[in-house]
Amino acid sequence: MRSEDFVIRLKAPRKVVSSAPRRSQTEGIYTDRGSTAPPEAQTRSERTPPRTTSPAMDLHRTSILNQMDYGRDSKEGKPPQATEERLDSGLDSLKEEEYQAVAAEIRRLQVDCDRPPHQQQPPAAGDGPPHEWHAQVTEDGDTLLHLSIIHEAKDYIRSMIDVSKNTDFLNTQNDLRQTPLHLAVITNQADVCQHLLVSGCDPTLVDNRGDTALHIACRHGNLPCFSVITQYSQKEHLQTAMAACNYNGQNCLHLAAVQGFLSLVENMVDLGVDVNAKEQHNGRGALHLAVDQQNLSLLRLLLKKGADPNLLTSGGHTPYHLTYGYGSRDIREELYSLTAPDLRELPDSEEDDSEEEDEDGKSDEEVRVENAAFPLRGQSSINAT
Repeated sequence: MRSEDFVIRLKAPRKVVSSAPRRSQTEGIYTDRGSTAPPEAQTRSERTPPRTTSPAMDLHRTSILNQMDYGRDSKEGKPPQATEERLDSGLDSLKEEEYQAVAAEIRRLQVDCDRPPHQQQPPAAGDGPPHEWHAQVTEDGDTLLHLSIIHEAKDYIRSMIDVSKNTDFLNTQNDLRQTPLHLAVITNQADVCQHLLVSGCDPTLVDNRGDTALHIACRHGNLPCFSVITQYSQKEHLQTAMAACNYNGQNCLHLAAVQGFLSLVENMVDLGVDVNAKEQHNGRGALHLAVDQQNLSLLRLLLKKGADPNLLTSGGHTPYHLTYGYGSRDIREELYSLTAPDLRELPDSEEDDSEEEDEDGKSDEEVRVENAAFPLRGQSSINAT
């Protein structure tokens, strides 16, 4: 790919690269990336035949709209209005001389990286960035490397990483605090993840949700990127990333357990993650999450890997307690014999002393458990069958 072609590609609309769910503009619900409109919306569109117009009518309508502002008033005598640039690549915001400098540097970079390794020019020494384009960022805080990853321009990704090995440039964070490694996982480019890691990027950095790149891979079940990060990260970096909790209080094991990704759960436990690690906000472990998701296969895998069936949440509930309110007899029977007899009864309730108090401080699961099992309070034992 020529340098000019790449610059033209970067002028195309910027892809949305947030790992968070986005709001549907049609029905006001949240959907994941790549999802389609709700079924009822699709049905409406299928029932309504497409409107057909002649080319002459389209041209006439376009010419009229171009003469109006957003309020459908005439544009005559008014200054030009700003357009939405949130999804733009950002290169249009550069001054002409900066744009030319970036294009020239990309051409020089491509030529240099096409040479044999012994003929390549080493990065300049010193505290500052070795290349001028390292400092070029868009209004969203994206560097040229961010943009290259977003647009999946493989040749330029390779070139930029090769001349930026072991520099802070590989760890630059945009306005969403995403590093190039975050974007490589979000765009499912495992080869780019590997190239970044072997070139010295830091996999422990977090975005504005507190997620490392490994958190994102676990949430979305991205096994290729997960495998690359766990294989090519330094041991201390990997242990830090796996154990770290995001701003919702969940670590990588919790995220994979909630989504039911058994292979990721098994791999993480084998790599040394604490199978009994608790969520920070309510003290649930992965075994509690398996009950909450009614996932018997995950429950048995966690028990096989050493999960503690007597682990208590912040409210004093075992995984067995959480089976009340759900209909799975198999999960309840599985946990009954493994739960200590003195922990089979629900903890004493304070509702007699504080009937007028609300349920603040209790998770939804704990409230549901207490409501479902209330008739069983006071019994000397709980029959699982």
